Amino acid sequence: MAAALLCAVLLGGCSYGSYEKITAAETTVQQAENAEGNLEAERIGEADAGTGIILETEDQNAGDFLRNDGESGQNPEGENSDEAEASDDAANSVNSNAAADSMTILFSGDVLLSDHVLNAYSRAGGISGVLDSGYLSAIQSADYFAVNEEFPFSSRGTQAADKQYTFRLAPEKVSMFKEMGIDAVTLANNHALDYGTDALLDTCEVLDSAGILHTGAGKNLDEAKQPVVFEKNGQRVALIGATRVIPQADWAATNGHPGMLSSYEVSVEPLLAQIAECHAAGDKVVVLIHWGIEREEKPQEYQRALAKRYIDAGADLVIGSHPHVLQGIEYYKGKPIFYSLGNFVFGSSIPKTMLVQAEFSNDSLDLKLIPGTSSGGYTRTLTDADAKTQFYQYLEGISFGVSVGADGTVSPQP
Repeated sequence: MAAALLCAVLLGGCSYGSYEKITAAETTVQQAENAEGNLEAERIGEADAGTGIILETEDQNAGDFLRNDGESGQNPEGENSDEAEASDDAANSVNSNAAADSMTILFSGDVLLSDHVLNAYSRAGGISGVLDSGYLSAIQSADYFAVNEEFPFSSRGTQAADKQYTFRLAPEKVSMFKEMGIDAVTLANNHALDYGTDALLDTCEVLDSAGILHTGAGKNLDEAKQPVVFEKNGQRVALIGATRVIPQADWAATNGHPGMLSSYEVSVEPLLAQIAECHAAGDKVVVLIHWGIEREEKPQEYQRALAKRYIDAGADLVIGSHPHVLQGIEYYKGKPIFYSLGNFVFGSSIPKTMLVQAEFSNDSLDLKLIPGTSSGGYTRTLTDADAKTQFYQYLEGISFGVSVGADGTVSPQP
């Protein structure tokens, strides 16, 4: 949770107005309240006994991403001794070089409150069963935290036709987002309309009521392309969500129809215009884009081409999601592109994960990684130096001319 006042704007284009400011104290959620009620995520479609939810894939043979891999979802035994170290390391990562005129935003990949995640939360009686103290401390120390929300919050709607796997969470589960410290989400992804426009609009209302900002979807195109704008210490950063993974054509927002902001090559112009408008207004611009092929660590050529178009239009940073695995990093015209941050809180069988810390200041954008691992619904930071080194070397190996320092600092190679 950002300790600072949350100053954000949700207006068409990058025209600004007032939005309710929310303090950390006002958004505190009691863990006891969250422990009550049904902790099973509603799901449609068959899954093998004991496997949990299975994620829809573009390639139905791509494998199950939410299988039970034998982990309980509880904190592994013996990990408590590392908790203080993890907390200190992660907090220091966020705070070590923060300037007085800067703003720090953390970005994650996919978040789905799957059965594994909900059961891990239930067993622990709170969010400590889902995220370790290292990640919770890093989130608390940052100014803002933004994620990709891979499901709707709703109890209404009709299951999408001809879609094998659909997700939906009860609205009260938004309290878990508050416990995680989430300040903003992108809703532009292939599960936002799993239960139709009613559930999508419910999601927007639930998030609004919880004080969590959203971008990438809405009641029409104008609303879907609205940015979330964070402001602190003289810095203004606009986040714009969009997707190039749309299961049905009518999931795309139009002037008179609810949906998501599309970024297919034939429909990308509204997104490019929104980027240009925010850039012209003097804001730093971050594009949160859902794209790529699941389980593929190599970005598709169209991803690289689109990212360059975003940057040419005025984007300062591109953050990708959807593949569920990490993809590489690339710089174009000095601007960083993270093709995929993988899963963050998901309950999947894919362990590698990370947060990206972006520190925006007048003259620079400094980037640092907070690497971690996830299994059985529990995500924790890496604390072992050798494990971190191997993680950074792996990421360098799948990136494009990028160096990752021993402290996680990201920079283009000379």
